[in-house]
Amino acid sequence: MAKIGKRLKAAKAKIDKTKIYSAEEAIKLVKETAQLKFDASIEVHAKLGIDPKKGDQIVRDSVVLPHGSGKKVKVAAFVTEDKAKDAKAAGADLVGGEELIAEIKKTSKADFDVAVTTPDMMPKLAVIAKILGQKGLMPNPKTGTIGPDVKKMVTELKTGKVSYKNDDTANVHLIVGKSSFEEKNLLENFKAFLDSLKKAKPQSVKGTYIRSMYITSSMGPSIKVEIN
Repeated sequence: MAKIGKRLKAAKAKIDKTKIYSAEEAIKLVKETAQLKFDASIEVHAKLGIDPKKGDQIVRDSVVLPHGSGKKVKVAAFVTEDKAKDAKAAGADLVGGEELIAEIKKTSKADFDVAVTTPDMMPKLAVIAKILGQKGLMPNPKTGTIGPDVKKMVTELKTGKVSYKNDDTANVHLIVGKSSFEEKNLLENFKAFLDSLKKAKPQSVKGTYIRSMYITSSMGPSIKVEIN
């Protein structure tokens, strides 16, 4: 523990807490201050000027990170038999229709990270909506997980598409890569997320929308980043 404490202390010493860093500076620093014993995730945390209790101010969207998040995503595709081949070809880990739905209903287990489906299958998912909803796995048009092109949806998820949603404290959190990523790749991922977040601003929000943004590595110190 003493070694970890010293390392974190040294990392914090490199950061000026009174300064707001450019994205380029922040990413350079976050790589320098990442823990060295594992390939740490690089996370972005944004504080939004929304009221999370108001339904018309919920921020929920998805973004394709150009270089992926570094995390392997397990995708389930709820499709009819004629779409199963496309889903499997695109790399879906679980593919099925009513039989898969019945299995999840019976076991209450949903061992995957994200689910996609076609519009005609949505009514059939109603019987497991509570199970999926509690885990944040219910397909949603806002996150691009409901649509006719199953192959496209699965391919995007497997190559870097991630979803985000504000929490109860009006914050949004997203992993934008790993400490092993090159700086330019992390920067491109960060900018893609920032652009997406700006576009996701609810029309009912007045005043400052993105109040602050920080970037950090797992177990590392946070760095305040310029928003514009």
